[in-house]
Amino acid sequence: MADLDPKDVEKNQFQKEQNDGQIYGVDNFGTKDYREETAAEIAAPAPIRLNQGTNEKNETRAEGGTGIGLAAIALSILSLFVFPVLFGAAGIVLGFIARARGAKTGTWAITIGAISLILGMFILPFF
Repeated sequence: MADLDPKDVEKNQFQKEQNDGQIYGVDNFGTKDYREETAAEIAAPAPIRLNQGTNEKNETRAEGGTGIGLAAIALSILSLFVFPVLFGAAGIVLGFIARARGAKTGTWAITIGAISLILGMFILPFF
């Protein structure tokens, strides 16, 4: 075995390193120091629905705001006749609360209260 040519030993060593790299997942360049950065591509995450019964929640939310919305409309209509600044402002505030809770009557209360407030502050003092 001492008769081996150094070139043959070097060639066999290179083939062994190359084969080891292919078998064990090491790079194909013959050295183990070479590192290549790789990254996995992912898609945008899909939205997760935490509450499947959102319709039921919205219905109860609208029911909770309906009473406040009706009270806001009552205050706004009352403000057309008595204390427009006080009742109109209260109707507007309750209208915003009713809208936040999902009642559509809050928008009407805000509108009527704003009209009453404008009439009471700018037009009625001249009569």
